[in-house]
Amino acid sequence: MQKKRFLSALWALTKPYWVSKERVRGVTLLVATVALALILVWNEVRFNTWNKDFYTTFETKDEAEFYRQIGVFTLLAVVYILSLSYKQYFQQMLFVEWRRWLTNHFLAGWMRDRAYYQIQLADQGTDNPDQRIAEDLNGFVDLTLTLTLGLLSSVVTLVSFVGILWSISGALTVAGFEIPGYLVWIALVYAIFGTFLAHWIGRPLIAINFDLQRKEADFRYSLVRLRENAEGVALYRGEAEELRGFGRRFLAVVGVWIAKIVKQKHLIWFQAFYAQLAIIFPLVVSAPRFFSGQAPLGYIFQVASAFGQVQTALSWFIDSYAFFANWKATVDRLTTFTEALERAREETRRTVDLRSEADTSAIELTGVNLRLPQGRPLLADTSLTLKKGESVLITGASGSGKSTLFRAIAGIWPYWKGRIALPKGARLLFLPQKPYLPIGSLKNAVCYPMDHAQVSDEAARDALSATGLAHLADTLEREENWAQLLSGGEQQRVALARALIVQPDWLFMDEPTAALPDDAQARLYALLKERLPNTTFVSIGHRAELERFHERKLSWESLA
Repeated sequence: MQKKRFLSALWALTKPYWVSKERVRGVTLLVATVALALILVWNEVRFNTWNKDFYTTFETKDEAEFYRQIGVFTLLAVVYILSLSYKQYFQQMLFVEWRRWLTNHFLAGWMRDRAYYQIQLADQGTDNPDQRIAEDLNGFVDLTLTLTLGLLSSVVTLVSFVGILWSISGALTVAGFEIPGYLVWIALVYAIFGTFLAHWIGRPLIAINFDLQRKEADFRYSLVRLRENAEGVALYRGEAEELRGFGRRFLAVVGVWIAKIVKQKHLIWFQAFYAQLAIIFPLVVSAPRFFSGQAPLGYIFQVASAFGQVQTALSWFIDSYAFFANWKATVDRLTTFTEALERAREETRRTVDLRSEADTSAIELTGVNLRLPQGRPLLADTSLTLKKGESVLITGASGSGKSTLFRAIAGIWPYWKGRIALPKGARLLFLPQKPYLPIGSLKNAVCYPMDHAQVSDEAARDALSATGLAHLADTLEREENWAQLLSGGEQQRVALARALIVQPDWLFMDEPTAALPDDAQARLYALLKERLPNTTFVSIGHRAELERFHERKLSWESLA
């Protein structure tokens, strides 16, 4: 059952690119890579024949034939070098092409229906989406190509050399029974037994690799969190606690690495013994025919080469087991990620059905019930009308659910029931408690989520100057991590400047001036009223001074 599920998951991950409209370049590169892989196998077959002919020249002391075989070797070597080089080149180009498409495909799926947000609200069976997109996709494409092309080469090699080995091994008589092509049967039994042992020894590596990827991602994410919150950690003097946290997470990484190293040691012991025995075995079994004068010296080398090729082809699974374990873990992580995204999108689709546009000028909430992901209720069976042109202030205790109401109206909160009707065609803009500032140019941050190329520099400068950021007005093209560079108050001013540029029909603001003094708050609200006369304001706030900028006040306690 697990094997069937894995193959189904593998096909689900592999299929989309190869049926997409962009597959032509990938198919071309794949055909070229496979063709060169087949040429390499043909080259190995020719080398096998060359081994017999070349070493026989020593026995016959045929100097002319010796130099002719040197020429044959040179030609075969040139073909081998060119084929191997271009096979690697085309395979790497295919890797880049496939990974590019898969990365875009996964990014689009992650962003679609705000799945990136939904999977953070509750445990959706996934962790570290950034690692799954950046690293797991890289590993998936690389290992899939490596293992698939390796399997193809092994199959073709087996087909090509099994006939040679059968014909040159002759028959073996055991207890009166004649076994034709006995070296082929020996190689087959040897490989089957080795495959069973390799799977038995190396199977735990699949779970270990899965766990290792998760622990590594957790450790890396904790380092990123420190970089993003450097100022807060510094102000708290939290270096010692952060180091303790880093130590715990890295110790978990080290623990899994040690488990992997120990298990790989066991697998390498077996693989090394298996490979070394395969070198000497064909020489031992073919030597009696040479010593008895039934076969020339070249026969020994041809048997060794052919047996080695057949045994290697049959032992593909053994030699690739460590890669296979890592590949299996990677497929599992990508599969759980795609399943989590689908569950998140399903939640979004469900709430979209409850949130719709209507021929009304107001926002109407009917029988709305809000709850947290854990099930705790925030709002019970509430109906509310927010009229166009009527500015509304919502007050209440912190953590009571005011921001969650905004999320439900925005369509990003899945844990609610009831109906929400929005004015048809209305443009809504939500300013959260902590403004989001993308990394890039200042103009991009101010115009977000609009395309900054569609906004004139004059309009961006005017919005910055009007909101008290005139000192930044001449740095529109400067690229920075603005969330790290600007103070909390400056970030809120950028968010309000954004509202001036977007000019929405409805502006929902969640404590948009909490980091600013009262006089600055008054100036900015007056500015919004002046610059956005056709915008309806709905604000969450605690300061009593905000009441004079709103015609209506709602207490969360009375709603809940």
